[in-house]
Amino acid sequence: MKAPLLDVSNLHICFGEHQAVKGLDFTLHRHETLALVGESGSGKSATALAILRLIEHEGGSITQGRIRLFGDETHDLTALTDKQMQAIRGRLVSMVFQEPMTALNPVMTIGQQLFEALGKEQAITHRALQRLAIESLERVKVPHAAQRLRQYPHELSGGQRQRVLIAMALAAKPSLLIADEPSTALDVTTQAEILALLRQLQEETGMSVLFITHDMGVVAEIADRVVVLKDGHKIEEASVSALFDTPREPYTRLLMEAAPRLGAGSPVPPKESAPVLDVSDLVTIFPSRRPHPFAPRQEVRAVDGVSLHIGHAETLGLVGESGCGKSSLARSILRLTPIHAGAIRLDGRDVSLLKGRHLLPMRRAVQMIFQDPFAALNPRLPAWNLVTEPALIHGLVKERERRDLAVTLLEEVALGSEHHERYPHQFSGGQRQRLCIARALSVRPRLIIADEPVSALDVSIAKQVTELLQELQQRLGLSLLFITHDVAVVERVSHRLAVMLGGRIVETGSTSQVLASPQHDYTRQLIEAVPHVEPRRQAPRSPMLSAL
Repeated sequence: MKAPLLDVSNLHICFGEHQAVKGLDFTLHRHETLALVGESGSGKSATALAILRLIEHEGGSITQGRIRLFGDETHDLTALTDKQMQAIRGRLVSMVFQEPMTALNPVMTIGQQLFEALGKEQAITHRALQRLAIESLERVKVPHAAQRLRQYPHELSGGQRQRVLIAMALAAKPSLLIADEPSTALDVTTQAEILALLRQLQEETGMSVLFITHDMGVVAEIADRVVVLKDGHKIEEASVSALFDTPREPYTRLLMEAAPRLGAGSPVPPKESAPVLDVSDLVTIFPSRRPHPFAPRQEVRAVDGVSLHIGHAETLGLVGESGCGKSSLARSILRLTPIHAGAIRLDGRDVSLLKGRHLLPMRRAVQMIFQDPFAALNPRLPAWNLVTEPALIHGLVKERERRDLAVTLLEEVALGSEHHERYPHQFSGGQRQRLCIARALSVRPRLIIADEPVSALDVSIAKQVTELLQELQQRLGLSLLFITHDVAVVERVSHRLAVMLGGRIVETGSTSQVLASPQHDYTRQLIEAVPHVEPRRQAPRSPMLSAL
């Protein structure tokens, strides 16, 4: 029987006094995809960094255990020096990270970064290097590959940046690709494309894949075997079909139940009422970057004639891929972005022409919850100060009353008194989002715009946050504009659904009606791209056979 490609045994990883991984064992065979699954803090990413011996650069250390490649004692990665590891990284083991924008150099063109990755392996002419770079981009299905070489990372979409990272990772034809949450930050259609691309590249190259994720829907799409981690321990391991058929551990079942899936049903719509928000024929235009100083100035219609309305205690789900104009529409409604045409009415009053201090009442009535709670909160302020700051600005509370208000607000979002003096970095991602919700509630708004509020959270935490929003809506009569790229999430929270593409609303209706009988091709694409929380590979592979 052939030795496994990767053999991790009794792995212990520490960050100072904190033990992140505790006695982890698993193997990965040739041509196999192994999913490492768990929530934030389970030790998934620490394990990936340990395999590449980058854990030391993040302040961690391997205190015990072995990580062997090819079952070979000479390839025990825990015993190699940093110089010896340089011959391993990129050549035998490569990695694709979760956030391509931080993994790519913002001041180097895509071409320069690809040349660097490709040029390490062979001394060839610049022309040949350019041809190889174009071929590598075409291989990962980046459109207009030659043109992309001259562009910078910020000029590409999230999905295109992730494809560039995959091209760079595969430049040296590694035996093992570690993919750390490579599709988490992407919209569902792009996620489906990236997963399909990884499967295709694996079939073509024969590489093994260690796929790290918290989403069991993604696991069902791509994995052959699964290792479930919790608090640094392996609690379950099985083939993907066996795990989904008969999960042994309650935690595994919790992850499966929390994964968004279509068919879960949408909430009962509220009684019809006069609209709290009424947007008609809204247009927002941004100037685009000119390729050279003498080129004519062009414009991008980010919001192109959008009309929508939201009633009292109603949730309108706004769904669409990255770049379709969802966030631009939200910023336009809040008057954070200049609008060029159309009208915005709040409780029947036109607020589209208000300026300066006249916008204050409107800003109190409409609050926003952002995608990244860590970036939205001042890191220097404690929780009680953060959640009451908007109420102080709007004159709804006196300084001496703030701590009493903080108690009420934090209780509303299920955070106890022990959290009052903590700073943002001392909270988990889900708790930080609860702080943002409490902050928005402090001025008792009529409407909350939630812009991708759960896309950066673990699936179980995301479910808790959406359930909290629904509970607050029923109790306080809030109206919600819920912006997301995930159709399964929007089904769970929205009474009505609007689908956005290219700055326009292409379909709208009750959530159940739109999902049951979509009229637009793009809506059908979004629905088809939602991962199924059950294995559905057409022809499951048997990676163990290649080990014989």
